[in-house]
Amino acid sequence: MIPTLWAIATLTFFLMRAAPGGPFQSEREIPAAAKAQLEHAYGLDRPLGEQYVRFLGNAARLDFGPSYKYPTQQVKDIIFASFPVSLELGLWALLLSLAIGVPLGVLAANRQNTGFDYGAMASTLLGVSVPNFVLGPLLVLVFSLTLYWLPPALWMSPADRVLPVITLSAIYLAYIARLTRGGMLETLRQDYIRTARAKGLPESRVIFGHALKLGILPVVSYLGPAVARIVMGSIVIEQIFAIPGLGRHLVSAAFNRDYTLVLGIVVFYAGFLMVLNLVVDIMYAWLDPRVELA
Repeated sequence: MIPTLWAIATLTFFLMRAAPGGPFQSEREIPAAAKAQLEHAYGLDRPLGEQYVRFLGNAARLDFGPSYKYPTQQVKDIIFASFPVSLELGLWALLLSLAIGVPLGVLAANRQNTGFDYGAMASTLLGVSVPNFVLGPLLVLVFSLTLYWLPPALWMSPADRVLPVITLSAIYLAYIARLTRGGMLETLRQDYIRTARAKGLPESRVIFGHALKLGILPVVSYLGPAVARIVMGSIVIEQIFAIPGLGRHLVSAAFNRDYTLVLGIVVFYAGFLMVLNLVVDIMYAWLDPRVELA
């Protein structure tokens, strides 16, 4: 984890410095003396190598300094205040994806090559094909601006969460349904499933008590990167629905060349993804005893 985090932090640091512009540029040019004072205060007038070494030392202590855009706030305070919003959005989207995708995949596998199977898989293909930056405005147009059923933006009441969660979960629901169907089809052909049926066990017990435990393994493998992608993928959703999450801060910081905030968010997301992958590895070994953790 440490070498990976170091590589990500290093790449982000030098890419941000190589990007045109700077944190103190604006439409109205500030005086050269004032700009020099700001750069000196934030250490931007020092050699790039010295800035890099200083950044690594501070990052090892999880101290990314103040934001250039919001100088009264520390980067870690912005992250801890905004990440719960992005995490809530991502978790609701993940729960919706699992609640619909897993049963849909199980039913499609159990009714292979029927009309239900073809219809379900065609629907999931549509979910994979339509990007969320298209689906989101369409949902707003239909349910907010035409039918007036749901609010179009913000993150205040439970009703505000409906459209963003549906928009974010659509593609993951499709992937989970297709992965569940594939895993279940392979598992249902195993000898121990035939043995369970030969013993006269109810079909529901065969499916949910025996087959699902191994049939869902592809979904478990997908969950680690999926959770990280759901939380990070909410960047677009947060922009569309004006949600005060971490994704909006990342987009704003990139446009404003807020070096410290971009670096803090990227390193935080990278660490979050690595922890999720570790959890998924442990879950995979728990579900399938044949897997050993070295």
